[in-house]
Amino acid sequence: MSRASFRRLGVLLAATVGVAACGGGDAVSPLPVQPPGPTRTTPAPSAIATISASPALTGSPSRPPPTSARAAAPPPAPTRPRGTPRTTPPPTDATPACQGAVRYDLPLAETEIELLKSLCFATGAVLRIQGIGPGLVTVDRPELVSQQYEAGVVDIRFVRAGTVAVTIPKDGREHTITVVVR
Repeated sequence: MSRASFRRLGVLLAATVGVAACGGGDAVSPLPVQPPGPTRTTPAPSAIATISASPALTGSPSRPPPTSARAAAPPPAPTRPRGTPRTTPPPTDATPACQGAVRYDLPLAETEIELLKSLCFATGAVLRIQGIGPGLVTVDRPELVSQQYEAGVVDIRFVRAGTVAVTIPKDGREHTITVVVR
């Protein structure tokens, strides 16, 4: 016998032994063991021991191993943004010490203006001073406000962030209210 014939015989013999070991050409892979569903009866404890003692099934090249029907859950979203946490609230949020973009009414006839030294507002807030004549209320930083007068009422709208000193005359004295605008 020649070497080439000997090799062909070896390959043929190996293929025959491989098919015979698998149970022939009609061999079918067994299905994976499934746990009992809600409508099935629970197997006896001895059957559970047998099932858990059986080896895990592996897939073949033509049939991949069984996979779980459930999709993997996505990772949880972070509870806080990464980086340095914000220590101050955004400019438009109201805090106990600083009000938001509100209208603050200041009726001069009913208010002890001497006790009011400072206020804090968000950009867009309006200080409404009631019961005063035209041109009497002044501000030290007119570029940060929009001021209007009508019928004894002065509206001062704070349009930019900064600090504004609002001067109001009353009883022959000038009173200054410092307004911080965020």
